[in-house]
Amino acid sequence: MDGIAAPHGQFSRESIAFLSEVKRQNNKEWYDSNKPAYKTYLLEPFQHLVESLTPTMQSIDPHIEVSPTIGKTLSRIYRDTRFSKDKSLFRDRMWLTFKRDKKHWIDSPVYFFEIRPDAFYYGLGYYAATRATMDRVRENILRRENEFMNATEHLLPMFELAGETYKNPLQPDQPEEIATWYNRKSFSVMKENHNIGELFKPQLVNTLADAFTQLAPLYIFLIRVEDEKSRSGNTLT
Repeated sequence: MDGIAAPHGQFSRESIAFLSEVKRQNNKEWYDSNKPAYKTYLLEPFQHLVESLTPTMQSIDPHIEVSPTIGKTLSRIYRDTRFSKDKSLFRDRMWLTFKRDKKHWIDSPVYFFEIRPDAFYYGLGYYAATRATMDRVRENILRRENEFMNATEHLLPMFELAGETYKNPLQPDQPEEIATWYNRKSFSVMKENHNIGELFKPQLVNTLADAFTQLAPLYIFLIRVEDEKSRSGNTLT
């Protein structure tokens, strides 16, 4: 893969070109010959982004994981194909996450930022919350309604609220601003941006820091749910 080297610690059009080529090629021979491009255009910018966001994330939660390494905050480009019908070897996307507990992260609140060949995404939410976790969240929404409203009333429509909803309301006659959260099987609050050019600007760090700070009251609300789970000895399945 030829091209002008990206500025240190910054995404470039070569970053997107690499992901697009991964999707087209997706074989070990191509990846091995282009591994230096992966490091320059993807891994190093992601590591720099994690380091740049660390002060913001630690101010939100001093217990959050901020190590700029694969398996801690950064995703692998290799796919685990053992249990998937999709046998492609490499991902055509890459992401970072800020979270507390690595073992149970899919059932805990996670900050995320992801790039794909055609867009980038960022926000906060659950990857796949269990029914038990969401029942706890719902109980806390009702018990701490004022706190929840203060944490969420400014988020929509600045962010999109995503997540499958139940066909029938779990509790009838709830105000819409509560019901739209309460009736979801899991949820995330995110922004999707198809203006790829914004990915290459130095302002990206500030954009993410501002967004993650706006989401901090909701994160703190959800972390209190996690703390309750820990105190009760509730294990995740």
